Amino acid sequence: MATKKAANSKFMAPVKISDDLAEVVGAKPIPRTEVTKKLWVYIKKNKLQDPKNKRDIIADAALKKVFGGKKKVNMFEMTKLVSKHLTAIK
Repeated sequence: MATKKAANSKFMAPVKISDDLAEVVGAKPIPRTEVTKKLWVYIKKNKLQDPKNKRDIIADAALKKVFGGKKKVNMFEMTKLVSKHLTAIK
């Protein structure tokens, strides 16, 4: 059990957010889980989900920077692209 708890604590540790991602979720260091929550709030507020396939995200100007210039990504690819904008705080 102790091993599992240690793995979760990494997810809960605050991370440094890149300037590009900060335009969407804010610049304050927060845990990865909160980054994901704020990202989905932004996506839903700005109606950026593809109406035909809700798993696809249509990038606006701010998200295009985070997505490496891509206009559309699926939610699994989004997680991978966003992680490039997060840095562990030591």
